[in-house]
Amino acid sequence: MKNLIIYAHPNSGSLNHFFKQVVVESLQESGQEVVIRDLNQINFNPVLSLEDMNGQRMGQVADDVKTEQDFITWADRIIFIYPIWWAGMPAIIKGYIDRVFSYGFAYRYDQGVQKGLLTAKETIIINSHGKSNEEYEAIGMSKALALTSDTGIFTYSGLVIKQHFYFDKADRASVENISEWQNQIKLLFETKEQILNI
Repeated sequence: MKNLIIYAHPNSGSLNHFFKQVVVESLQESGQEVVIRDLNQINFNPVLSLEDMNGQRMGQVADDVKTEQDFITWADRIIFIYPIWWAGMPAIIKGYIDRVFSYGFAYRYDQGVQKGLLTAKETIIINSHGKSNEEYEAIGMSKALALTSDTGIFTYSGLVIKQHFYFDKADRASVENISEWQNQIKLLFETKEQILNI
């Protein structure tokens, strides 16, 4: 399987960076192909400009956007790894969606009916956040995140969500927490052959 990792965190010592390494190692161990797009490292421009908007209307995108779209086209599975900041995506991920998931590439309208175009591709989303899952559930934030990202972006674009991890209290995670999260991630990428050998 061809895997594309879309990663966003500026700190190489972060928990999200650790998650990325776990995913990469798990994919390599199972003999799968993997490409990493570290948005901070490549200095991706997240600002949707008027030029971008005008180009999208004509089915034209900037060279940097075309590069990212080519990676998405190549991939069978897209893995997003990023923290939840201020109850949402970091700006660089939101800007990536704004620019790369353009009309005619990620979605279109047929006689007024929206249609996702990234079908037959699955996605896995790995998020960390500071509050507990119980707190998010109590204030409705869990539902809001599911609606704005899962429904509003990923499913809307035709992606099949295989798993969406929300690793909570990440700013004070214990060694045991991190080990458990690592195991959850690794299990997701084990091949049938690996499972049979256990």
